[in-house]
Amino acid sequence: MTDWIGHARDTLERDGYRVSAPRSAVVETLATLGCSVTAKEIADRLRERGEDVGVASIYRTLELLDRLRLARRVDAAEGVARYEPIDPSGEHHHHIVCESCGAVTAFEDRELEQAIEQLSERVDYAIDAHDVTLRGECPGCRAAGSRH
Repeated sequence: MTDWIGHARDTLERDGYRVSAPRSAVVETLATLGCSVTAKEIADRLRERGEDVGVASIYRTLELLDRLRLARRVDAAEGVARYEPIDPSGEHHHHIVCESCGAVTAFEDRELEQAIEQLSERVDYAIDAHDVTLRGECPGCRAAGSRH
């Protein structure tokens, strides 16, 4: 993710945004935490490191990163915005969300990617990005439910 940090900083500067200490802290923390994290999780990690960055600044930075296509907002359907870095190489993954406990698991599937590529050739849209979020029940919740 160090490549992503440099890419994010370069893009911010190129587009006329200051890479302030709070923005830099959010970028680095998002890269460290990686997949599908909330502003609160970023704030907690920053607080653990002794960095005082306000939650409003974290949200503004995450929204800016999303707007600049440096990060993506992940809809985990739990009423909380989650974010993750977008790899500049285009490599990406998708998510499975447990509707019982809210656990989010990343997955990759080459056949799914091929199906999406084939679909994009058949529709009258210029597809430049996609997200896939599957919903269900994780093994732990499923096992807990079967005990009732």
